[in-house]
Amino acid sequence: MTRQGKLFNITDQQRSAADVQIRDKQQEVKYDLRDFTVELIISHFNEGLFYIPEYQRAHVWNDEKQSRFIESVVLGLPIPMMFLAEMSDGNLEIVDGVQRISSLDAFLADDLRLQKLDRLDSINGFRFSDLSVPQQKKLRTRALRIVVLDESTSFATRQDIFNRVNTSGEKARPAEVRRGAFQGAFMDFVQDCANDPRFRRVCPISEALVKRREPAELVLRFFAYSDEYASFKHDVGKFLDKFVVAHQDKFDGQRYQSEFDSVMRFVEENFPAGFAKSKTATSTPRVRFEALSVGVNLALREEPGLVPRDIGWLHGAEFERLTTTHASNSGPRLRSRVEFVRDHLLAG
Repeated sequence: MTRQGKLFNITDQQRSAADVQIRDKQQEVKYDLRDFTVELIISHFNEGLFYIPEYQRAHVWNDEKQSRFIESVVLGLPIPMMFLAEMSDGNLEIVDGVQRISSLDAFLADDLRLQKLDRLDSINGFRFSDLSVPQQKKLRTRALRIVVLDESTSFATRQDIFNRVNTSGEKARPAEVRRGAFQGAFMDFVQDCANDPRFRRVCPISEALVKRREPAELVLRFFAYSDEYASFKHDVGKFLDKFVVAHQDKFDGQRYQSEFDSVMRFVEENFPAGFAKSKTATSTPRVRFEALSVGVNLALREEPGLVPRDIGWLHGAEFERLTTTHASNSGPRLRSRVEFVRDHLLAG
């Protein structure tokens, strides 16, 4: 057997060890299948029996996506199974299915008007109450199959399932999956910084991206690149995941907080538009944020009392070229834009 040009001879001892590991891991996931009616699911959801854990996504499906899901349920089409986990208090954590349950809840509460349906175009514009009474009853009593994980399923295993089921379909953004996969003091610290009022003032982010945890993603990139940008190559996801794992239980929170505060204060005092391209901008490009935040931090490390005399380069062609999205995940490109800002600030 070959792999990447190398010969692998699997021994009987390796096979036995693999069997042991497989059996052990299989025993970690105990579950049963249950059929819940739509009405019961929404009732339990509103009562808090089915609840959304903190690491899960906010509701991000738009009306069109929600409408298509409702159409599938009305038609009785097969729906991908949702995952819930029994907790010690008797409640069930929604491991996967937040978007679907939230969509059902919105529709049955008359908060969703169906749109852009192809197969059931006759109900475009309908709310739940606009359906005939028989169709309302059929929808409420429609049964959906749910995988219910046993209470013995570990938190890490639930997070792993969340991670795996979010690698297809409407894929979760890396920041969302990372929040689910890596919980602890460091990620809590990152989230606290992401909620900082000054940061939110100088770094405008659309409401849609706030729901997808974009603020935390930018803050994490600030810390990771500030310390290790020189070693970055090309895979942002793996780079950030590795940084989180290395700092999850032990990190210099005092230094990180001080640098974060200093950079945010510097940007607010010296860049009229903050991290954005203009004062009226409603969003901040990632590459621009990376260049400015990390470049400022590196400059302040060398000259803490830095007061820039000229920031004309902010609107120059070279900075614009360095902060375009082309090759944004390139190590050399990252280093070029970060050091460009650092050097121009230190040069006066």
